[in-house]
Amino acid sequence: MQTASQNELAAEPQSGDRTWIHGAISAATMHWPEYLIEGACLGLFMVSACSFTVLLEHPALAIRQWLPSAFVRRLLVGIAMGVTAVALIYSPWGKQSGAHFNPSVTLTFFRLGKIEPWDACFYVVAQFIGGTLGVLFSGLIWGHAIAEQNVRYAATLPGAHGTGVAFVAEMLISFVMMTMILNVSNSAQIARLTGVIAGALVATYVTLESPLSGMSMSPARSFASAAPAGLWNSLWIYFTAPPLGMMLAAQVYLWLRGKHAVFCAKLHHNNNKPCIFRCNYQALLTPITLKETMQ
Repeated sequence: MQTASQNELAAEPQSGDRTWIHGAISAATMHWPEYLIEGACLGLFMVSACSFTVLLEHPALAIRQWLPSAFVRRLLVGIAMGVTAVALIYSPWGKQSGAHFNPSVTLTFFRLGKIEPWDACFYVVAQFIGGTLGVLFSGLIWGHAIAEQNVRYAATLPGAHGTGVAFVAEMLISFVMMTMILNVSNSAQIARLTGVIAGALVATYVTLESPLSGMSMSPARSFASAAPAGLWNSLWIYFTAPPLGMMLAAQVYLWLRGKHAVFCAKLHHNNNKPCIFRCNYQALLTPITLKETMQ
């Protein structure tokens, strides 16, 4: 009897390992298109970020000389990145993956119970890989210009006020962004505007907030620039402040509206693309179902 019990105990970890591996394989087999899309979209975002930073900040280029005002250059970069974000969110790819492009967003929706664990894991891995490949590809396009002191691979770095201010600023802009996403995407009348408002916030942040922290909101975005540039000293800010800010926003949303008021993890859902999340979006569109959900 003792031997049988010992064998049963030994078999339990093996069974758990098989379940763990099976879950990973199953998720990857079914949802690999969404993972690739997340990586590709952040990669495209980084190509845009690097390209506009080179064009507007490299001192040898004519545009930089025509625009001596740092504020005007930030405004133009902000508009470009805001438009890029909107284009990706409303693209067929963005509609399919949910357009996170950011581990902070993915982990927050995981915290809210809208994403399966393996999907969240693969999303984050894809975002890191895709963003980094995007910066490396930008290096092939722009050559040595991308490493110039004023460009530095479009890295996000603390401003003159130091790391403390940068941390608080990153946490604040991330909090506001996730607060907007949750409130707008979960409101039937204006849910379709989530991507537009997100793009407007990106443009505003780049213009006004980037002197404080470089404007990241994303560990993967900051890592993508830091890795080829070798700028590691302040990376911890962008791995901690954005997720904390978005998690705090999610907690406030739960306090005010409850978990039942989080319907899906997509930024744009009113389309014909499949949804891999724990989705209850139809309840948002059906008043009777919504009333029943809130009881």
